[in-house]
Amino acid sequence: MTWSITAHDPATGAFAVAVTTCAFAVGASCPYLRAGVGAVSTQSMTNRYLGPAILDAMARGLAPAAAIEGALAGDEGRGIRQVHAVDRQGRSAAWTGANCVEWCGERPGEGFSVAGNMLAGPAVLAETTATWLARADLPLPERLLAALDAGEAAGGDRRGRQSAALMLTTTEDFPDINLRVDDHAAPLAELRRLLGIWRREREPGLQNQPRRADPSGMVDLDAIEAGWRARGLDLRFRR
Repeated sequence: MTWSITAHDPATGAFAVAVTTCAFAVGASCPYLRAGVGAVSTQSMTNRYLGPAILDAMARGLAPAAAIEGALAGDEGRGIRQVHAVDRQGRSAAWTGANCVEWCGERPGEGFSVAGNMLAGPAVLAETTATWLARADLPLPERLLAALDAGEAAGGDRRGRQSAALMLTTTEDFPDINLRVDDHAAPLAELRRLLGIWRREREPGLQNQPRRADPSGMVDLDAIEAGWRARGLDLRFRR
């Protein structure tokens, strides 16, 4: 009931998942990321235990195909699962269970994978993949959304549309971007709007946040207050 892209950017080390569906809150159940390890999307009749299991296996050095195979081995519902993944070496793999609802399929490639089920037809994945490959000029988040837009224009989820999500991580144990549209008549358009807000309001401050290289982040009260004043905010810390 979903289609999605998992992707790796070797230039930045980023991993990302972009996903959309005609179901509520897809971002709560499908995308899984781990810095330095990989990206996974678990979909169809989603089993949320699969994402962490596949990431654990890839962290031990297993290729995505072996990681997916091992995670599904103990799942009696593997026939109704769809899952795909990409790792830090750019290897990708996908599984579409024999009982998934048509149209369903996958297109793993170097550094990315596209997969979906309950789709209008194979053109959804074909156009998503073609646009992903053609728009390498775009930053990774915008490239992912452009690809999903192309798949939507080719028919998308055959039931309609409801939710979408974009998750991206680089160096930290938490995502740089974690945007969700849980219930909307035009979820991809809304996701693009939220990405614009993230670019304006959150991205500029990422370097000042607590991170592995600087576990406390910016703590200079005067510098933080100067930033507030530059934005027209009359705020001060207690001293």
